[in-house]
Amino acid sequence: MSSAEDDDLPVAGTAVILRDAADGIEVLLLRRPDRGSFAGAWVFPGGMVEPEDRIAGADESEDAGRAAVRETAEEVGLALERLALLSCWVPPPGIPKRVRTWFFVAADPGGAIRPALDEVVETRWLTPEAALAARDAGKIALMPPTWRTLHALQGTTRVEHALARVGDAVLFRTRATPTKAGMLLFWDGDELAGAPQGARERLIAEDPVWRFEGP
Repeated sequence: MSSAEDDDLPVAGTAVILRDAADGIEVLLLRRPDRGSFAGAWVFPGGMVEPEDRIAGADESEDAGRAAVRETAEEVGLALERLALLSCWVPPPGIPKRVRTWFFVAADPGGAIRPALDEVVETRWLTPEAALAARDAGKIALMPPTWRTLHALQGTTRVEHALARVGDAVLFRTRATPTKAGMLLFWDGDELAGAPQGARERLIAEDPVWRFEGP
């Protein structure tokens, strides 16, 4: 799913955990410590594929799924039962640490959340709309893949609907260019990436309000 120059990137798996709520679905987000990767950001549970996640002959996405399950158990104490492949994210060239990350959707298996003290500062269940609004209000920090995933989940009323519409993983090969007030991130469906003129698949990451332009 990646281009040839990205084949040697390390791989990670992330779980987008959903539950039904009165105002539609809620997503589990956790805040990272103010150090290391994604310092202070609110993210989905997940982490790097480790040797114990690999099975000879398995697809990379299958190894990433096992990593997402293991990391979720380690980080928040939830035992995921079923994953649905959602997307694959390739970061833009030039950043210090590039990791190809597979995103999966999973239903909340229930049970108490037990945050790992060294990896998780805080957890919250939020609707996608509330999470995006909190970012625009400066209350939480989101990374672009997290933001874009939440944006796509807006309007989903039931977890079963989110799981039913998941098909083949969508590849997000990210490119970035600075603007006067922030960054423009775009993907393969955008004219800047060679799509037809006028096509949009981009995130305009400028404070205070991030904006998506696309289908």
